[in-house]
Amino acid sequence: MSDNRGVVYIGPSKVEVQDIAYPKMETPNGKPIEHGVILKVVSTNICGSDQHMVRGRTTAPSGMVLGHEITGEVIEKGKDVEFLNIGDLVSVPFNVACGRCRTCKEGHTGVCLHVNDDRAGGAYGYVDMGGWVGGQARYVMVPYADFNLLKFPDRDQAMDRIRDLTMLSDILPTGFHGALNAKVGAGSTVYVAGAGPVGLAAAASARLLGAAVVMIGDFNQQRLEHARKMGFEPVDLSKHDRLGEMIAAIVGEPQVDSAIDAVGFEAVGHGGKEQPAVVLNQMMEVTREAGSIGIPGLYVTEDPGATEKAAQTGSLSLRFGLGWAKAHSFHTGQTPVVQYNRQLMQAILHGRLNIAEIVNAQVISLEDAPQGYQQFDSGVASKFVLDPHGLLGVA
Repeated sequence: MSDNRGVVYIGPSKVEVQDIAYPKMETPNGKPIEHGVILKVVSTNICGSDQHMVRGRTTAPSGMVLGHEITGEVIEKGKDVEFLNIGDLVSVPFNVACGRCRTCKEGHTGVCLHVNDDRAGGAYGYVDMGGWVGGQARYVMVPYADFNLLKFPDRDQAMDRIRDLTMLSDILPTGFHGALNAKVGAGSTVYVAGAGPVGLAAAASARLLGAAVVMIGDFNQQRLEHARKMGFEPVDLSKHDRLGEMIAAIVGEPQVDSAIDAVGFEAVGHGGKEQPAVVLNQMMEVTREAGSIGIPGLYVTEDPGATEKAAQTGSLSLRFGLGWAKAHSFHTGQTPVVQYNRQLMQAILHGRLNIAEIVNAQVISLEDAPQGYQQFDSGVASKFVLDPHGLLGVA
């Protein structure tokens, strides 16, 4: 049995790296399983949605091991695992999914019916997602391994592109899901709200899908400058609150074919005040009639830190009548990663998608995770990748 260390949520604005239990082949309720594997974690990323918990904007309890973006090597497997072998290098979808229930069989693995006793959907190291132990650690257990895990076809090739491939666990499929559900296609004009890692992944996905113009809006000047360097059109939201005018200055009209919300419930308006529905309302304003809006940004059922009382229970002040009148299509919910990760892996391995450069991946040690959380929360234009075993070469 190996020593294990992990990133543990202590309380609002604080995480620590602590000794944690070595993973067991069992469910969060202690039921033994044989369909799982133990992974030696090769890389595991800090996600923007982790920050919601760390900021105290969820009901996450202290003591949680964080982390749902995991890439690792199989070092143990249960007797029911048929198609994976010791030594395989794999990507872990952040969704915990059984592969057997109605929603999984329909491809909606983000709302699996069997991995969470309280609601549909499971995830590693996340509040209300079934109690599965997080993967910002040296070792982690993954259930239903044959269904969930994506095996890389060549280990050496994968390690050469590991900084790109680590994005397959969440942000790249999530950005792609947002772009696909915004119906981005050849020649589309696209507006992405938020120049963080998911917004950049959505922008990269829109370009991969053939968009003619991809605009990214944000207040953060460092992130906007990085987006510009990556070939996207920056929209500086600090200038004024007339988004349509800024879009018209780029594409000649105050509307787009497709809009993607990569911000979520902690959105702020032009004056700096938190307005949880502001992005969604802007999406409806600038999306053309019969256009589509993809919403990979996170929205929660409980937000104890919300400034608006209604928003504390997930009730937002939406101008939904505008979206209805313009015949918009909306798509929300967690990304079903297994629908996309194989195709996106191929795009990476064949040089079509330099996602690590696009999101400005920065490798740090597991022990430096608390500093990574602080820097990410300050708005730096980086995506932090943790290297628990020193296999990636810390930058």
